[in-house]
Amino acid sequence: MNPAARQADDLPSGDDESDGVISAGEQQFDRGRKTIGLFLGPATAALILALPLPVLALPAHRLAAILSLVLVFWITEAIPIPVTALLGAALMPMLGVASAKDALAPFADPIVFLFMGSFILAKAMTAHGLDRRFALRILAIPWVGDSPVRILTMFGAVTAFLSMWLSNTATTAMLFPIALGILRVMEVKLSTTGEEGRGSLGGYGTGLMLMAAYASSIGGIGTPVGTPPNLIGIAMLERLAGVHIPFFRWMLFALPILLLMFGSLCFLLRWLHPAKVDRLVGIAAFIRDERAKLGRWSRGEINALIAFLVAVALWIAPGFIAIVAGTESAAGKAFNLRFSEGIVALLAAGLLFVLPVDWRRREFTLGWREAARIDWGTLLLFGGGLSLGGQMFSTGLATALGQGLIHATGVTSLWGITAVSIALSILITETTSNTAAANMVIPVMIAVAQAAGVNPLQPALGATLGASYAFMLPVSTPPNAIVYGSGQVPITKMLRAGILFDLVGFFLLLISLQVLSPLLGVD
Repeated sequence: MNPAARQADDLPSGDDESDGVISAGEQQFDRGRKTIGLFLGPATAALILALPLPVLALPAHRLAAILSLVLVFWITEAIPIPVTALLGAALMPMLGVASAKDALAPFADPIVFLFMGSFILAKAMTAHGLDRRFALRILAIPWVGDSPVRILTMFGAVTAFLSMWLSNTATTAMLFPIALGILRVMEVKLSTTGEEGRGSLGGYGTGLMLMAAYASSIGGIGTPVGTPPNLIGIAMLERLAGVHIPFFRWMLFALPILLLMFGSLCFLLRWLHPAKVDRLVGIAAFIRDERAKLGRWSRGEINALIAFLVAVALWIAPGFIAIVAGTESAAGKAFNLRFSEGIVALLAAGLLFVLPVDWRRREFTLGWREAARIDWGTLLLFGGGLSLGGQMFSTGLATALGQGLIHATGVTSLWGITAVSIALSILITETTSNTAAANMVIPVMIAVAQAAGVNPLQPALGATLGASYAFMLPVSTPPNAIVYGSGQVPITKMLRAGILFDLVGFFLLLISLQVLSPLLGVD
C-alpha cells in the first residue's frame, strides 16, 4: 500500500519521507485497491445489516456492519485511515449502537495525551538534530572501528534505541542517509583495489539497509511510547480486562524481548548478507566528518535533552519507588495519582515552550507551528480504535466473535490462543498499518481469552507486539519502503529476510511471553 497513506503506522512524522519509492505498477495496483474498497466497504456493511443474525442483539448486529465497513476501508485504505476511525465513531450514534458521548469519549482517553506529549518531545528532538547527534556519537565509539560486523551491529543498536522514543519512519529516514554514506565510502575504497564498486559490496549493502528498517520496527516495542500498538494494547487491557501495566513494568518485560529480537536480527542479516571484506578503511573518517558538520551543541538540543530526560525520569520513577518502598506504599500511590504517564508527557512537552533558545527575541525550544506538525492522524486512529473496541465489548459483539473463533480453530488453551493471536497480528500488519492491525486484533483476542476462561493478558500482548512485525514487503511499513528506494534491496531479498524474521519473531515472542509475562506483576 502507499507509504504516504501509512503515516498512522508511526509516531511523529511531519513529512512523508518515502514519496517516490513505490513503482508505477504498484501505484496502479494501489489505486485499484482503493477504488474496490470504496464500493466494497458499504456493500459489505449493507449485506451484514440485511443478514439475519439471531445470535447477536440489535446493537451488536449494527456494530458488526459498522466494523465490517471500517475493516474494509482500513485494509484497502479507500479513504485515509484516521478518517475511517472517525467515520466508525460517527456511525455508532447514527445507528443507535451508542450515544455520542460514549462513542467520542475514548478520543479524550488519558493515553491519547500520552501519545500527544511524546509526539511533541520527539518533534523537538528531530527539529534540533539531537537524534542525529546521538546516532553519530554512538557510531564513533572506537570499538566499532572499521569492522563490517561491528558497524552493522552498532548501526542497528542505534536505530533500535532511537525507535524506542521516536517513530519508526522518522528513525529510518534520519539514519538512512548515514547508511548510504557508509556504503559510498565502502564503494570508493573497494573500487581503488580494482573491484567494481557496488557489486563488490556483495550483500552487505542489502543487510545494512534491512537493518535500518527492521531495527526501527522492533525498537518500538521497548517502551510504551515506542509505537502506537503498545499504547493501544495497554489501554485496551485496562479498559476491557481491568489490567494496568505501568511504564516501568512494560520496559522490564519488553526490553528482554527487544534484545532477543535484535540479537536474532544481527545473526540473520550477517548470515544472509555477509560482507566480502574484513575491514572498511575510511568509515571512521566519514563518521568523524559527519559529526564535525554538526558543530557545537545548540541551546535547542540542550533544552530538548532536558525535557526528554525529565519525561523518562518521571516515567520510570514509580518503578524505583516500588523497589524501595514497596508496590503498595503511600508514596508510590501518591506519585501515581499526581504523575500519571499522560500528565508527565504533557509536562515535559510543556517545558519545550518555556525553555528559551533566545530570551531577548522570546524564541523558545519549540513553537506551535512546529508542534502542530505532529501526527494527529495517529491520535484520531487511536481514539477511534478505543471507541470501537469498547463498544464491541459493551454490545457483546466481541464475545460472539471470540466464541466463533474458538469454535472455528478448536483452540481453547492459553498458549494455543496466544499463538493464534500472534500469527493473526503478524499476518494483518503485513497488509495494513500496525495501528489498524492492533485495533482489529486486540479486542477480539481479549474476548477469545475470556470466552475460553483463560487470562487475556498473554493473547493481548501477543497481538500488541506482533503488530510491530512487518518485515516482508516494501508496502508493509514505511521504513521498508524507504530502504527499498535505495536500490540496494531487491524485493526477493526483502521477502526472504522478512519471512524468516517473521518466523523467528513468532517463536521468540511466544516463548518470551511464557517466560517474561510474570514480570508485569499481573496474575
